[in-house]
Amino acid sequence: MLEEIAELLEVKDERPFRANAYRNAARRIQSLREPIEGVHAGGHLRSVQGIGEALEQKIGEFLTTGRLRYLDELRNEFPLGMVELLRVPGLGPRTARLLYDQLGIGSLEELEGAARAGRLKAVAGLGAKTEQSLLQEIERLRRRDTRHQLASSLAVAEELLEAIRARMTLPQASYSGSLRRMLDTIGNVNLLVATDREEEVTRYFAELPMVCEILDKRENGFSVRVRDGLRVELRMTRPEHWGAAFLMNTGSPRHLRRLEQRARERGMELTERGLIDQAHGRLVAGATEEDVYAALGLQPIPPELREDSGEIELAAEYQLPVLVEVDDIRGDLHVHSTWSDGGSPLEEMARAGRALGREYIAMTDHSKSLGVARGLTEERVAEQAVALRALNAQLAPFRVLHGTEMDIKRDGQLDYEDETLAIFDYVSASIHSGMKQPREIMTQRILRAIGNPHVATLNHPHGRLIGSRPAYDVDMDAVVRSAAENGVALEINAQPERMDLEAVWVRRARDVGAKFVINTDAHSIGQLGLMPFGVATARRAWLGPADVLNCLPLDDLLSHLALRRL
Repeated sequence: MLEEIAELLEVKDERPFRANAYRNAARRIQSLREPIEGVHAGGHLRSVQGIGEALEQKIGEFLTTGRLRYLDELRNEFPLGMVELLRVPGLGPRTARLLYDQLGIGSLEELEGAARAGRLKAVAGLGAKTEQSLLQEIERLRRRDTRHQLASSLAVAEELLEAIRARMTLPQASYSGSLRRMLDTIGNVNLLVATDREEEVTRYFAELPMVCEILDKRENGFSVRVRDGLRVELRMTRPEHWGAAFLMNTGSPRHLRRLEQRARERGMELTERGLIDQAHGRLVAGATEEDVYAALGLQPIPPELREDSGEIELAAEYQLPVLVEVDDIRGDLHVHSTWSDGGSPLEEMARAGRALGREYIAMTDHSKSLGVARGLTEERVAEQAVALRALNAQLAPFRVLHGTEMDIKRDGQLDYEDETLAIFDYVSASIHSGMKQPREIMTQRILRAIGNPHVATLNHPHGRLIGSRPAYDVDMDAVVRSAAENGVALEINAQPERMDLEAVWVRRARDVGAKFVINTDAHSIGQLGLMPFGVATARRAWLGPADVLNCLPLDDLLSHLALRRL
């Protein structure tokens, strides 16, 4: 609700601070450790930073009645599709308003039709190139709408499995498909259940509150639609066939084709029932995945590697790499507090990190150019350093590194001078503006930044937001080579809407000698638990603990950072 108000205020061309007030409130609420309903019921809305009297009234009205008169009035000023228009990358609020005022465009369909008809050129500043660019973005937007973020898909899968387990005892039940392989985005959620009570499972599953619609039924399974339009495919197998069915339902298709070929070469057929000896029709293996791989002469292959990218050849030699695991992570090097745009105080973030078993975290609040996030001036950097020294004295041996997520300016200059950078224990750099710069300019901008000896890490290197913002145009081959040559780590950002750097680029970077950090980019205590999503990307890219700097003990990490500055 608050985000929509902000977008509509921008379309109205209201003063920027008004829209920013709603966006900041939305960010604070998203970072809360308890539901906003509970904060409201306890009369504590005003205790949330950024929520004053006016916002308290609006949020209270919305939570009490389910509607907000102010939002209804804003919506009535524009067509229903106006907010949908703002989802199109490259179409900002001012341009959306011009299109509405001059051409009457108020929906995605009307925008597409006008672009195809060449009508957008009638608006000052728009031309044929813009029309083609918007058509491409509309097509990408529609494709993204068929995919879902990994974290939200996983949450749905686990909720469904927990609900069905609560109603009946099952020998095995798990999610499979691309969700088990931990891809960045998911089409359908695939679930697999081992049971000899198929009718009972079907009846219980169909009655779950999350299930909105039964789409189709078939032998050994059916499909349903749950909240947010997500499609869930449930398949059932007999307990004795679990391993083979789990393997076949996990994929990927290319990996399975290679296994099927290997089975045929050995006189067997790979099915969901198991490996079948073709000469005698005898079941060779099928109870566990390990049994199936062993019967094929292969080391068991982790789900994240099953993409036919060399894993079968190495598994045949029992030479698969040891992959990084969540328990290998000793610290989190990208954490925010209320000093900038985080939702929790510095001490709370530190104690929560320690409670998760971390040995250290880096407090990387934003730098001064990012005013919307209350970026730290040089004076506030010095104040934070004092606060951290006092906190570290309390929490030892746990350590909070004094870090920064520093903006890379449009010309590649850094947001702080070297004198200020020398204060920090850990310096990471990020792009937060000018994301539509031409490829050559963006590339040189990043290369200039990572050439600075104070910079230890390049954060979320592609800048994408899954479902809402594409990656910026950059020569990533040049970036990863420079990072490797300069000893700058590349971040694997675990935020589900980022998942950046993607696994394909992580693996390419690893092959040229780059190092990595896996971070949560946490803006609240709850987000410190996002680490498994970053680790999943690292595993899909074949990384081991030695490739990841925050798998190092603190002293070793500090030594590495010191060498970078020499």
